[in-house]
Order: sequence, then structure tokens, then C-alpha cells
Amino acid sequence: MEPIRRIVKALEPSEHKTSHTVREEMTQILIWMRSIYDRDTDLPMLKNVESYTKGFWKGLFSCYDHSHLPRTNNDHERFFRQTKTRHRRMTGRRSWNEYILRNGEYVVLVDDALRQKDLSDRLSLVSYENYKQQKQHWNNRLKESVLRRRFRKNPLAYLQENKHSVLVIPL
Repeated sequence: MEPIRRIVKALEPSEHKTSHTVREEMTQILIWMRSIYDRDTDLPMLKNVESYTKGFWKGLFSCYDHSHLPRTNNDHERFFRQTKTRHRRMTGRRSWNEYILRNGEYVVLVDDALRQKDLSDRLSLVSYENYKQQKQHWNNRLKESVLRRRFRKNPLAYLQENKHSVLVIPL
């Protein structure tokens, strides 16, 4: 299919390409597609390509100006898939949403950090005061979800412990 070939060629990395040149080329491809594929049967394909590129347009070209940015997020997705698989094997649960809510979203990075060779050296650079401050910030962040979970588990016990809490029942 010609439009896809042109898009692939335009997005192919090269040391001579910049975000500006690739953006211009993609704009020209979209204009070309609108002019060539103007039949009713072409409309679904054209809308799909336009909506897909519109959704990614803002960040689509950054990797051409910054060599440290990957072109795709495939490695990132693979990392999360492996982390989810490990969690499923450990807990036997399919969903890891509760795990993330209970421990915070950065808990997925712990597994990766523990495998890094220089972890203890990097941790030794953090002052104890900074650690205490970050730990307090983290605990405050997670406190709301802990209270919510305790309420869902046993509302009467929660309300007995927290007499200052107000229960609002919608009419």
C-alpha cells in the first residue's frame, strides 16, 4: 500500500533528518493522501491515518533532534509486560491494579533498580534528610488510598476509629 510505504520512508531514521524536515514531509504526505484518496471507499483508511498521526503528532518528531530519545516505546512496553508477568506469577492474580494502588506507581521500577550494579553507590549519595523528606511525601501520597481501602473493607470499624469523618450518603 503506497501511503504506508511513503510514511515508513519518511519516518525512517537518518542522521541528516531533523524534526522540522520530517514534519514537513509527513504534512506533504497527508496532503497528497487527501488529494489522491478522495473516493468514499478510501475515507475510512484516510480518517484512520489522519487520526492516528494526529494523536502522535506532538511527540512524533522529537527523536530526530535528540539522539537519546528512542523512536518507539517498544522497550518501555516490554519492560512493563515483563513486570506484569512477574507480578502475576508471584501473586496468581491477573490484574495488578490493586498492587499499584497499594504501593504506588513507582513500585514497578524497584525490580529494575535492584538489578542495577551501581544501585548502592547511587543510594549512598542521597542524604538521610532528603530520604526522610521523600519518604514522608510518599506516605502522605499513599495515605488516601489506604484510608479508602480500609473504609471499603469495613466501613463501620473505619467510622468508629475516625469519628471526625463525615459519611455523605447521596439522596
